[in-house]
Amino acid sequence: MALAAGSVALLADSVDFLEDTAINLLIALALGWSLRRRAVVGRLMVLVLLVPAVAAGWAAVQRFGDPRPPEVAPVVLASLGAIVVNGASALLLTGIRRHGGSLTAAAFLSARNDVVVNVAVIVMGVVTAATGSGWPDLVLGAAIIALGLHAAWEVWEASEDERLAARALAGETID
Repeated sequence: MALAAGSVALLADSVDFLEDTAINLLIALALGWSLRRRAVVGRLMVLVLLVPAVAAGWAAVQRFGDPRPPEVAPVVLASLGAIVVNGASALLLTGIRRHGGSLTAAAFLSARNDVVVNVAVIVMGVVTAATGSGWPDLVLGAAIIALGLHAAWEVWEASEDERLAARALAGETID
């Protein structure tokens, strides 16, 4: 849909769905693991969270010289459907997001970010329809990059807390 509509923002959102799948698989695998191993998985998730940001950045750079407006209807329809799915996921994870360290933090942040991005894509579609400009799509692409970087930083911090806790539990000196 993103390629057919010609939207950088929706393309970044689509790549984000692949990121969600990878994060959820990592979480399912790592739930019963030790604190030390979960910290390592948390750091792997940082890389997974950065993928949509890099994809949006690449697409934005390629279009910067010629910011064509995307087709609005398919962009808005795809985002409406995604809001329903991602909103339900975020609501389910709200109660446990602070209880499982980097794993649940990553799952919640991923779902929350998806809802925020989907709402922003709809707003971008309305602005694009009103102006006929491709710049809102590029601006949103930059915002998606910032959101992805912030989420990656939050998961990195949670995994660092887990790493330090695992070292403390093992009796190691923490510097």
